[in-house]
Amino acid sequence: MNNFIELKKVSKNYISSKKIEVLKNINYTFKPGKIYSLIGPSGSGKSTLLNLISLIDKPSSGFIKLNNVIINDNDIDQRDIIRSKKIGIIYQDKNLLADFTTLENVYMARLSVSDNKKKAVVDAKKLLKKVGLDKRLNHFPSELSGGESQRVAISRALINSPDIILADEPTGNLDNKNARDIFKLLFSLRNKNRIIIFATHNRYFADMSDCKLNLIDGKIITINARN
Repeated sequence: MNNFIELKKVSKNYISSKKIEVLKNINYTFKPGKIYSLIGPSGSGKSTLLNLISLIDKPSSGFIKLNNVIINDNDIDQRDIIRSKKIGIIYQDKNLLADFTTLENVYMARLSVSDNKKKAVVDAKKLLKKVGLDKRLNHFPSELSGGESQRVAISRALINSPDIILADEPTGNLDNKNARDIFKLLFSLRNKNRIIIFATHNRYFADMSDCKLNLIDGKIITINARN
């Protein structure tokens, strides 16, 4: 089995009035079939790490391999294609398009990899039915609850059947019941070929993962790893 996500000597720095080192020389392998949680205080680099893995951002040094392919930081097309086909991203603030319906928010993500709108709509409806939103297809984000909006965001992340699912504080703005429902849904997405990585401040949800990773001083420290 290939190591699906591999970080090799990855560092990330930001320059303002001085150089800020967020991630420092990280070597880590994320394996298919596993669910990983990222914990650590605010500013420890959880979002930065997810942005690097999602190819939204680039390392300052080192490199990332996906399925044994080295990511070329200067090849925008390669990064965009991999992100649209292989990676599903779930944000804390959902990032739904306010002027589009539930159905449109989901199926439009498919159109980035295929121009078959009819199939995109059919697949989006199936996903939304699975998450209990088949009665909310024509509602706009402003008409949805927080939990419903996050289920739309998850459906959008799943529309292209990604091998990697990344979630950055996916329940940070939800009450406890909705948060538990969202994590139950997130964990149901596990399969032997998929990697799921989520950042959270909630220790209860972090402990549910196969491997809990603590970001401290720019380094990854493995707290627990189940076989």
